Parts: sequence; structure tokens; C-alpha cells
Amino acid sequence: MSLINLAIVLIVVGVLLWLVNNYIPMDGKIKNILNAVVVIAVVLWLLQVFGVLESMGNIHIGHIGR
Repeated sequence: MSLINLAIVLIVVGVLLWLVNNYIPMDGKIKNILNAVVVIAVVLWLLQVFGVLESMGNIHIGHIGR
């Protein structure tokens, strides 16, 4: 994925979240949960795009079968 496509996706997600927050009436707690879910999903997606999540599978802590 190119850097331009990445920026476009982030801008679209940000604008959609802003539209939902400003124009859809809902309780503040629900908005906070929605914002947190979107931010976590975007961060996980970015980690996957940059290959960080794939390399996390290679990390081993401790010894198995001592």
C-alpha cells in the first residue's frame, strides 16, 4: 500500500468519524466507546500494514519444556 493510499484511508476514516460524532445524535458514553473502537481498529490496521503484527509472532518469552 502506498503512502498516498494510506493517507487517503486515514482521512476518510477521520471524516466519517467526525460526521458520525457531529450529526448522529447519541449518548456521550456511546460516542466515547465508538471513538475508542475506531482508534484501536485503525492502530491495529496500521500495525498490520507496516508488518509489525506479523513479526510479533516470532517473539518468544521464556523457555518451553525446561
